[in-house]
Amino acid sequence: MPSRVIRVVMRMEMALVAPGRDDLGDLKHRSSPLPKHTVADPIHSIHILGSREFGGADQFFVRLVRALEQAGQPVTAITRPGSPVANALQNDPAEQIHLPLANRWDAWSGWQIRRRIVEREPCVVQTYMGRATRLTRVPEKSKAVHIARLGGFYKIDGYYRHADAWVGNTRAICDFLVKSGMPARRVHHIGNFVPEPIPVDAGMKEALRSEHRVPENAWVIFALGRLIPKKGFHDLFRAIARLPEEINGRSLVLLLAGDGPELGNLQTLAKELGVESRVRLLGWQDPPDVFYALADVFVCPSRHEPLGNVILEAWNHFVPVVSTRSDGALELIEEGVTGLLCDCKDDKAMAAAIREVLESPAAARETMAKAGNACLHARYGQGFIVESYLSLYRDLLAEKCG
Repeated sequence: MPSRVIRVVMRMEMALVAPGRDDLGDLKHRSSPLPKHTVADPIHSIHILGSREFGGADQFFVRLVRALEQAGQPVTAITRPGSPVANALQNDPAEQIHLPLANRWDAWSGWQIRRRIVEREPCVVQTYMGRATRLTRVPEKSKAVHIARLGGFYKIDGYYRHADAWVGNTRAICDFLVKSGMPARRVHHIGNFVPEPIPVDAGMKEALRSEHRVPENAWVIFALGRLIPKKGFHDLFRAIARLPEEINGRSLVLLLAGDGPELGNLQTLAKELGVESRVRLLGWQDPPDVFYALADVFVCPSRHEPLGNVILEAWNHFVPVVSTRSDGALELIEEGVTGLLCDCKDDKAMAAAIREVLESPAAARETMAKAGNACLHARYGQGFIVESYLSLYRDLLAEKCG
């Protein structure tokens, strides 16, 4: 019986563009608008984020602000001073305004947001996550459209209902919004995109192997994310402990990039499982491109993941993916074609999937990686996503202004 990875070679034609779930049963919310033409007139948009983290939503905020500006669109970013997002954008040409956005009851920041909307007269005000959305109230006389963008299954009441339209970055989130009572015609699906990979040469990879004590011929298993329970890195460590010392005569090393409150617990677990010599805790790496370039397989072990930007990033670097069956992975991955899946919290199945990838012929691994990359560029390319947002902006403005 051929492995799932080997079967990918037999299905190469099917792997060029992985199919997505187009129908949503009885839910009639709109999918992402298909780009039809380039924008004729600039659309000034204000983007607001109240986070002090630098997770997937925060990084996408930075990417979209930059991409809109690069596309010739006037952009204003309202962020918290000293936040990772503010620091990331500090040298960018897009206007940036700093407000405390201290909590959901920060009336002063709410008033400042309304003041900036009146002063700058934007066409679109786009908010990210609950705090920024709750604090943003577009003045009644403004022609701006308020779009709330969601990347998770967040609490709706008290935070989101007052927006004019909602964007979910997965179909499951759009389903959730409609089931929560949002008008289906105002719920829109637009995915995320990831930036083009930074070129990595052989010398950079060799230096990385030396710095992190990775043997020259060792398999490299890579994982990335905040070190918090829902990311499932405890399960990944247990999966590593189940793997043999060598696969096809090559040792294995796990590189885990990230930081967070579970660092100490993960260090303790590595000792208890006896995998200290096989695990490298790298801390936060930005950008992580060189680690993707070094990887033989990328693992997303999340117990809960609405989308999974890291899967897109792995595809961007032509790395085969093993993931748990989180909401996001189930939407992104066609099992056996663009990646392998295992149940959440199932370290035995995770170990088996990792082993299956590494034991497969190089041609099968390459084919799976190419299939993921093809899916990425067909559905999650920067140009497609940016034009999808601009098309949505135009549609909503035309509807509001008649």
